[in-house]
Amino acid sequence: MSRPPVDQAPVVFEPEFADGLCQLFEQQVVFNRVIGLKLLNIAPEGVQGRIEMREELIGHFGHRRIHGGVISAGLDAMGGIAVMAAIGARHMDEPPRERLQRFGKLGTIDLRIDYLRPGIGTHFLLSGEVMRLGSRVASTRMAFHGADGKLLATGSAAYIVS
Repeated sequence: MSRPPVDQAPVVFEPEFADGLCQLFEQQVVFNRVIGLKLLNIAPEGVQGRIEMREELIGHFGHRRIHGGVISAGLDAMGGIAVMAAIGARHMDEPPRERLQRFGKLGTIDLRIDYLRPGIGTHFLLSGEVMRLGSRVASTRMAFHGADGKLLATGSAAYIVS
C-alpha cells in the first residue's frame, strides 16, 4: 500500500468514523457478533482484530480446533474493514456519517483462504490491508495468527466498492 508523501501528515480518523466502523462490523453485521470479532485498530494502512476461542467455535471436537468457517468469515470481515478504512481515508472531505454510508455498497466478489496450521489457542489475532483501491474494486490481503504469534491462515479477496 502506498504511503503518504513525506510532506503530508498521515490520516487520523475522527472518533465518530472509527466508532461507527466498530459499531457496523462488531454489532450490525450479526455473524461477526456471533463469532466474537472485536476490532483492535482501524487505520488507513490496515486493521487488526481479535477473536476469543469459545466452545461454540470448535470445528473439530477431538482436537478443539477453531472451525475453518470462522477463520474464513473473520478474514473476510477484516478485508472488508480494511477496504472501508481505505475508503474513509480517500474521502476525508466528507463527513464521517457520509463515509460510513459507503458500507452499503461494499460486497465480497472473490475470497481465497489458505489454511496453514491447525487453529488451536485461547484467542486469535487477525489483520487486513488493502493492496489496491480502485474506483470499483478493491484488493486485499489478510492474516490469521494464533495467540503465540504463529501464522495459521492467510487470505486474499476482492470487494466491489461502487
